[in-house]
Amino acid sequence: MSAPLSPEEAAKLPKQEYKPAIKKPRRLFTSEYAKELKILIHEVLDEREGNFHYTSYFDCEQYKHPVTEEEPDYTPHYTPSYYQ
Repeated sequence: MSAPLSPEEAAKLPKQEYKPAIKKPRRLFTSEYAKELKILIHEVLDEREGNFHYTSYFDCEQYKHPVTEEEPDYTPHYTPSYYQ
């Protein structure tokens, strides 16, 4: 830390402009939670319409993996808006 400046020394220093801070809006659900809710809603609608002929994202048995590896990717049968 430096010593406090006198008013004369402070007047000699150039003024520094600061960029405005970027504020991210806060939401009730995180983006990951919202993504899973969208997947769940699509699966429920597909099941109701009789089009549920694929492995569910929530079927944990299909997505087992060792701790040393990454989780297998989920590939939906539709093109959801959050992948765009």
